[in-house]
Amino acid sequence: MSTLTHDAPKPQVRSRTASGLAFALTSAVAFGLSGALASQLMDAGWSAGAVVVVRIGLAALVVVPFGLLALRGRWHLLRRNAGLIAAYGLIAVAGAQFCYFSAVSHMQVGPALLIEFTAPAAVVVWLWLRQGQRPGPVTLVGAALASFGLVLVLDLLSGADLSLPGVLWALAAMVGNASYFLISGDESNGLPPLTLAAGGLVAGTAGLVALGLVGLMPMSAATTSVEYAGQTVAWWVPLILLGLVTAGVAYTTGIAAIRRLGSRVASFVALTEVLAGVVWAWLLLGELPRTVQLVGGLLILAGVVAVKLGERSVERTEPVPA
Repeated sequence: MSTLTHDAPKPQVRSRTASGLAFALTSAVAFGLSGALASQLMDAGWSAGAVVVVRIGLAALVVVPFGLLALRGRWHLLRRNAGLIAAYGLIAVAGAQFCYFSAVSHMQVGPALLIEFTAPAAVVVWLWLRQGQRPGPVTLVGAALASFGLVLVLDLLSGADLSLPGVLWALAAMVGNASYFLISGDESNGLPPLTLAAGGLVAGTAGLVALGLVGLMPMSAATTSVEYAGQTVAWWVPLILLGLVTAGVAYTTGIAAIRRLGSRVASFVALTEVLAGVVWAWLLLGELPRTVQLVGGLLILAGVVAVKLGERSVERTEPVPA
């Protein structure tokens, strides 16, 4: 049997939602910057694997002290959640990125991103099957709008080549992406957001380094200067920004957003990362977005709004037994 619940938003709930949306958009903008920064480094001779390891490793160095302080001496939380932190780092951090870069080695970036960013749909299905949170019609309409907007932003209507290995790698990246939202949204473990982010970044760095050592992820670096928006900068400048902004800020604000908005809404707001990536490419690389991409961005925003409105009436069904 299912019931339809209508909860009137209280002031504290509205405040939590507003701060959650602010954190989510900050995270999306920060994550979206990574593509423009990394592309110039890779053109200068850096491998994708080396860029990712430095990015996540620098973020870990910065976030770990804050993550330890956030524990406030509750070291038992680390012991109790060691497996969860390892899974978060290896699946949601290292796994998602390794699988995505493996996908783009077989197929175009646009289709790979589209497949990876079907993660919000996976989150909706998981919450429905495992927790009985059946999506309402408004949520489904919002999902459809956001999905079509994503297709337009990635400019996939002009046609793209697909390969089976690439699709499989991209689907694996989607699983990692969905895991990020689901694990981050679970407050029952008692881990502060900063602690979860710090632990995940450490575990993710270790996993990526291991992949490099065994040769599954090529590692190469260069000291050639790179250019953004007509300005030449030293190679280490984008690396620092990748570590501090696109990983450190992105992951910590992302977890804070998911704790406030829930996995479902936060995963849809995160679709704005693709739009942010297009804007950053325009500002830093001079790659002007097409009109169809701007229209797609508006559809993504409309879809996010619809999904959030759909949260006001969630149909509850009996979850599937574990």
